[in-house]
Amino acid sequence: MSFDRLIKKIIETRNPSVAGLDPDISQIPAFIREHAIRNYGETFEAAEQMLISFNTALIDALYDIVPAIKPQAAFYEMYGWHGMRALKYTIDYAKRLGMFVITDAKRGDIGSTMEAYSKAHLGAAKIGKTYHTAFGADALTVNAYLGSDAIAPLSEVCREKDKGIFVLCKTSNASSGELQDVDVSGRTVYEIMGDFCESWGGTEYGEYGYSHVGAVVGATYPQQLSDMRKRLPHTFFLVPGYGAQGSGAADVAGGFDDRGLGAIVNSSRGIMYAYKKQNRPESEFAEAARDEALRMRDEITALISL
Repeated sequence: MSFDRLIKKIIETRNPSVAGLDPDISQIPAFIREHAIRNYGETFEAAEQMLISFNTALIDALYDIVPAIKPQAAFYEMYGWHGMRALKYTIDYAKRLGMFVITDAKRGDIGSTMEAYSKAHLGAAKIGKTYHTAFGADALTVNAYLGSDAIAPLSEVCREKDKGIFVLCKTSNASSGELQDVDVSGRTVYEIMGDFCESWGGTEYGEYGYSHVGAVVGATYPQQLSDMRKRLPHTFFLVPGYGAQGSGAADVAGGFDDRGLGAIVNSSRGIMYAYKKQNRPESEFAEAARDEALRMRDEITALISL
């Protein structure tokens, strides 16, 4: 099972966190931007080089203490095929260093379209008699509000290629309750989606008791997170909302099982731009990211039994 590989990395690093790589090039160190623009001008090629330089430096600083990265596809797609090449480079680089990669693309469609998404991000595309891997992430975030038709093609690829998915369930944004908290015959919409996650995972559980179908459950709603952990015993959680969105270790603790497993907590801006909060020079951005990742690890693990 894909999530067994992730859990093993969490145990190895004693760190249940994932570094979100959602780089805004206007926020990354000026010396990286200036170097790329000197070489390529104000072009997509320059943006590609900025993304690669920033991401690889962060990965070099984090790979031995953080089990996973989570690149958000939109921050690469905005730069066209150059940005997508930077995304591919980032995924490959992190995997070469042993990190688990979650592509945050929130794809959601049906039939042949979802099958194509699954091949793009998790599987392989056939050209003639040869199969080629486009992006090759270990897991993908998914919008399943179209129903099981959006999940079936992904489940097939997950079982065949040892991959995982994280289904949007109770998200961390402020307006999530407008739909997700609506009561439907005694269950909220997010509880219904969580119950679907349990059923879509089937009865094929990995070494640690989790299926290939995970759920996104935000730390900004800690009581719901804790309730969902009890409700979904075989569903691994991706937990956004820590750090820049205002949540801390006490808010995420309820997402873990009694072994300190079952969840991985995301921090994006808090790690990427830690040098700003720490008032350190731009040249130390990678070292600052490492220090923040260690601080985050220690804060969370102080409250769970990992």
